[in-house]
Amino acid sequence: MKSYALIHQLLNLVEILEEENNGREISLQEFAGFLLNQVGGPLGEPANSDTRFGNEEMYAQSAAFQLDNSIGRLFVYMSRYAKSYIKKTLDGTALQSGEDFTALAILLTHEQLSKTELINYNLQEKASGMEVIRRLLAAGLIRQWDNPQDKREKYVGVTPAGRKLMYRVFVEIGDVSKVITGDLTTAEKVNLLYLLQKLDNFHYALHEKKAIVTKQDLKGLLDS
Repeated sequence: MKSYALIHQLLNLVEILEEENNGREISLQEFAGFLLNQVGGPLGEPANSDTRFGNEEMYAQSAAFQLDNSIGRLFVYMSRYAKSYIKKTLDGTALQSGEDFTALAILLTHEQLSKTELINYNLQEKASGMEVIRRLLAAGLIRQWDNPQDKREKYVGVTPAGRKLMYRVFVEIGDVSKVITGDLTTAEKVNLLYLLQKLDNFHYALHEKKAIVTKQDLKGLLDS
């Protein structure tokens, strides 16, 4: 087989990716993103091309355009673009925010969840998560009942009205997602998906462990 050397390289890359994921079985999609990231080559430091920045305070500009700071800033920008698009798409429905949509979407895939589980899966603080649940209950999109083993805990589940609404909204959210990914090529989308999934795996583990509660926790994470 003339391509033996290439196959050997691919097997080595699979081993590297498995090691990075602690031996977890990896999907073809994950490997495709990993492979694109491996062969893409370094892009170097980002250019100071954000037109929202002026010409004053060069030290502040230098700090803003450091690699990690640039990535963090662009994440903030992207979240605001996405939030704006999603809010416009949900206009005219009983869903008032992206958090309402994601909470209902998560709940749709479960027979039931406790309120605490739903808030945790939706990556929210307790107060804002309870407000989302109250809105969904008031709109008749979910229902709640007592946990028979613990009366202090409530279960929630999607109602027929909530399911009907979600399947209608899914189509429009799909269009929003295409706007969010902009003019990226398919290869770029696969690469971005791989990188974002890798970041989400890292941060969701911290979220589940409640590892970051204070500013000191953040500093401790960097020092470890």
